[in-house]
Amino acid sequence: MDRLRCAVLVIALMPGALFAQSRSVTGFMAAVEGPQPGAHPDSIGAMTIQQLMEHFGVPGVSVAVIHDFEIHWAKAYGIADVETGAPVTTETLFEAGSISKPVAAMGVLKAVQDGLFGLDDDINDILTSWKLPVGDFTRERAVTPRTLTSHTSGTGDGFGYPGYDPSGPIPTLVQTLEGHELSNTGPVFMERPPLTFQEYSGGGVSVMQQALMDARGRPFPELMKEQVLDPIGMTNSTYMQPLPPDWDAHAARAHDGTGRAMGPKWHAYPEMAAAGLWTTASDLARFAIEVQKSAVGRSNRVLTRAMIQEMLSPVGVGPFAIGFVIAQRGQGWYFMHGGSDWGFNADLRAHKVKGYGAAVMTNGDRGGALAQEIALRIERAYAWDSQAGPVPRGYVALPPDGGLRLSEEQLRVFAGRYDFPDLFTADVVVEDGRLVAVVDDDRFPLTADTPTSFVVGGGFARIVFATEGDRVTALQVEMSGRGRPGRILRSGPGEG
Repeated sequence: MDRLRCAVLVIALMPGALFAQSRSVTGFMAAVEGPQPGAHPDSIGAMTIQQLMEHFGVPGVSVAVIHDFEIHWAKAYGIADVETGAPVTTETLFEAGSISKPVAAMGVLKAVQDGLFGLDDDINDILTSWKLPVGDFTRERAVTPRTLTSHTSGTGDGFGYPGYDPSGPIPTLVQTLEGHELSNTGPVFMERPPLTFQEYSGGGVSVMQQALMDARGRPFPELMKEQVLDPIGMTNSTYMQPLPPDWDAHAARAHDGTGRAMGPKWHAYPEMAAAGLWTTASDLARFAIEVQKSAVGRSNRVLTRAMIQEMLSPVGVGPFAIGFVIAQRGQGWYFMHGGSDWGFNADLRAHKVKGYGAAVMTNGDRGGALAQEIALRIERAYAWDSQAGPVPRGYVALPPDGGLRLSEEQLRVFAGRYDFPDLFTADVVVEDGRLVAVVDDDRFPLTADTPTSFVVGGGFARIVFATEGDRVTALQVEMSGRGRPGRILRSGPGEG
């Protein structure tokens, strides 16, 4: 019964899922890489991934796809560095930009789990090397780790972090918080009381970085490696800034919007929690998988199931939880974040409960649009529920008074063996004066509501036949006005 019911529901809710289930890994790749007929009103849909890279001026891309809580496939495209011609591989490092924030947020929650401080503690009680100037804004509510990691703390900053040429002077984190003369951004300051509104604040995340270092008494790259990156298996990831030479050997170069080099190979970010993660698409996928598995009780390499819910539950003002944006898209709920550093752009998105997602990393200033297009192609290829519309009503009204009364001779016209490709095969037989569909070991009574259509079981679908004389010439299964044609394997009045 479950097999037939699920197959019919798939027809009604998401026909694309049937195609997705039948694809090989190679087929999925081809569906993402190739043109997307009918998916776009403009020329973007007609482009391959290589053509999209040329269109957006992005030399290199790395992609990792999550399916059933595992990396289904990962692939690299193009050039890591236009000056050397080095190709991108799945182990090429990219700067993750603001995707650094949710990874860092896991480190914050690990400190909470370890009892170093609470999510709702006053941040100035945690900070020892510097204090946030709060003024009168915190009379009723303190700035806390919860509000800093969800962009609801009321802090303002210099509107993003442009980074620094690694060959020049680089300020300390405290100097950036203070707006020191070495800093290329203004100081972090209070604009409003906490939890008034959500306003994106990299400065607030940097305050949290300093507090976490003060609480642990260790450098940020070191504590994140030990507490988060190594336990998850993110072996190609680091918060070290500037990037050491042995890591730089595997790093992509930053490129401008036309795909050209821009001077230094990349910029350095002392604001590590906000913008300083070097990683790969596959490692970002591993991070998302750990969140997903922890949320359903299948892993706890870093956080307990209860603690991981803090990363998946908006704090009440705006769309942010601890680190991630949480959003309903189509029929699903997703955790996600984008990232943009000097010459790098990335996109990470994953389903809260269904075990699928995608990470896309690029080394171009216009890579954000490319990353989003590739991610959307993955959603369509795998028929994510983000692509589903409102759920149609799933039941067919049973005909009154038990339906039409057809003679056994009339019923035998519909007897036969019928196949719905990729769904199920049914034997339709006459038993005790009624028509029955047999699917595997389950039997479903068919109730006539017209002389050639029958309601299945308790009313969750309808089978419609076309006949000529005493033979079936065509049939389909319908639900909420949607149909899927079947194939006639055997038919005739002698069946049954």
